[in-house]
Amino acid sequence: MSAQERTMLTTRRDCPGRLVPVGDAVTIPAHTFVTLTQSLGGNYTVIHNGNMVRVDGTDADALGLEPLELAFEPPADGRISEDQVWEALHTVYDPEVPVDLVNLGLIYKLDIDQDAGRVGIHMTLTAPGCGMGPVLVGDVKHRVALVPHVNSVQVELVFDPPWSREMMSEEAQLETGMF
Repeated sequence: MSAQERTMLTTRRDCPGRLVPVGDAVTIPAHTFVTLTQSLGGNYTVIHNGNMVRVDGTDADALGLEPLELAFEPPADGRISEDQVWEALHTVYDPEVPVDLVNLGLIYKLDIDQDAGRVGIHMTLTAPGCGMGPVLVGDVKHRVALVPHVNSVQVELVFDPPWSREMMSEEAQLETGMF
């Protein structure tokens, strides 16, 4: 499904989600029509009762969809692969904008402590008061934790420097028309 495509679906069971952009928990009842507006990185954004709702990939079946299986080949050297960490980060998408967090310019810093198996990430949000912040942080932690040899993931939200559209990759600016 492309970013511009919209598809009508019927929920197959009660479907938990988060209102975008405030982040409040909601439940879409079973057998309800929703419009799928974004299907990227294994999560979904739907329109329900005129509101955007972000549905986690673990609830793909509620929308009649298959969940994304994110898997990495363990490096033979027993070390955390920085490339795999970046690959995992590229699978986390903003629920409103069809661009991943890396290309949005939201990942400011990545530190890997090989001895402890720890990955530290400094990231920001497009707006400091974004209610989806905790959801996105949870996505980052979950996806990076799937990388082989990662024992823990620490994410720190930082707002200095403040995010601006100039931090987006050229590809993201073209995709969103923000150039």
